Amino acid sequence: MTSLAIMNTNVTQTRNAERRRHQRVKLRLWGQFMREDRQEFDCVTIDISPGGIALSSESPGEIGEKIVVYLNQIGRVQGVVSRRFHGGFAISMKLPPLKREKMADQLTWLVNCQALGLPEDRRHERILPLIPHTTLILPNGREFIAGIIDVSISGAALTVAVDLPTGSPVTVGLTRAQVVRSFSGGIAVEFLRMFSAHEFGPAIRL
Repeated sequence: MTSLAIMNTNVTQTRNAERRRHQRVKLRLWGQFMREDRQEFDCVTIDISPGGIALSSESPGEIGEKIVVYLNQIGRVQGVVSRRFHGGFAISMKLPPLKREKMADQLTWLVNCQALGLPEDRRHERILPLIPHTTLILPNGREFIAGIIDVSISGAALTVAVDLPTGSPVTVGLTRAQVVRSFSGGIAVEFLRMFSAHEFGPAIRL
């Protein structure tokens, strides 16, 4: 094989590897993003890969605008708006190799959990905090006393005297969250920002 043929083969293999690495998966992750003017908006992913994310949001960014996104189970990523569409926009990302591989592993885990039907809010260790109560605040400002059944870095199960549909935005103490499940006498919520390891422990306050 000539050197030119070898080079073309290597280029093709590299491109195929990149396409595999950046294959997008359908995955719904709640979060929020910050635009260049530092305004923050809620969002949810439509599909995602280590090379880009399509986001559903009422406030799409402008083409070429730098966006910082905080996603549940993923954390902080940033990219540039590459396209807009009805109801959202997409960003492209250039992650360092280690962070790209870590994100690929996270996405594989999340997709497997989804395929197996595992509850997203049960992937992390759960504890009962020393202060087992908090305040649940609705978008209209109404407040309810809530008991904490258990809490993890990504969510909590609460006893509260209010019925809320899945997807409802709420604030648990000072932490913004989204209702992911309701049950008799309470709800389960997913935080819009995961707690870090040093924040999480029995002394955590919601």
